[in-house]
Amino acid sequence: MLRQGLIPPLVHGVLEYAVGAFLILAPFLFGFEASAAVAVSIVAGVLTLVIGASSDLPTGLARVIPVGIHFVLDIVIAAALIAAPFLFGFAGETPPTAVMIGAGIGGLLLTIGTTFVPGERAA
Repeated sequence: MLRQGLIPPLVHGVLEYAVGAFLILAPFLFGFEASAAVAVSIVAGVLTLVIGASSDLPTGLARVIPVGIHFVLDIVIAAALIAAPFLFGFAGETPPTAVMIGAGIGGLLLTIGTTFVPGERAA
């Protein structure tokens, strides 16, 4: 199920923390007006940080989420981010729509491009 991509798990983990922090800060940096956009961005950011910190990747702190589950959760969050502006009715507001779709596409590309090997930890 897990593919061998070009991005090392360490890089994936570091970028995941950066994306999580970005999603939490985005409503304040870009002045999101829709409260739904603010909530979705903050919740997605917190979830991204929690998944990254709980994952069995080299950057994981708790290492309780297996990499296979991590992979699936990353895909689900990315797809949810892409769909969020349309599902929650803020597609007419450009900044949050661009942030959500951009983060979702970036998340998909990062996840697809990462080398996920079950049980492999940093030396």
